[in-house]
Amino acid sequence: MKREIRFSEKLLLAGLSFILLFMIVQDWVPLGSLNDVQAIREEQSFNELVIVTLINVTQILLLMGLIVIFMGKRYPVWIKLWLIIHQVCIFVGVLVSWWIPYFFGYGAEQKVQRFNQMFGDTHSFLPVMNGIVPNTLHVLFHITLLFCIIVAIYIFVTSSRKKGNYNNSFSENIN
Repeated sequence: MKREIRFSEKLLLAGLSFILLFMIVQDWVPLGSLNDVQAIREEQSFNELVIVTLINVTQILLLMGLIVIFMGKRYPVWIKLWLIIHQVCIFVGVLVSWWIPYFFGYGAEQKVQRFNQMFGDTHSFLPVMNGIVPNTLHVLFHITLLFCIIVAIYIFVTSSRKKGNYNNSFSENIN
């Protein structure tokens, strides 16, 4: 059976590919003003960075693997739930770590010094609020993650087969 891979599935895979790239390079590869690898190494040990990178990369590779396996096919319900819930859990972490302290100040006082050390010399386009500001690289990651969640929801609430193909297959099986 030939797979009919939808554009939305390709978009989801592309978004997760960007997130994977982000997870691999954010703490290791100097990207000019987008990150400060030296400042991150001053805040986190080499072992901490390796463990965090491996956990992040592994979970994104798992999501990507599930998508590649089921692209163009009917997704089992548990896969649909896993792909949405897993990404939402990551996004909740993003909200708690970055956006709630930024907008509302909850937990900001514990983050100000560390965030300024690790991200103070990186590019940001948002104003400083509650002593912190999400840098541009993380904002791109957060937007991409939200986009992936929306696309995953779209994929799983829309039919994976075109009505015409489904009806033709059904009528062929009856005859």
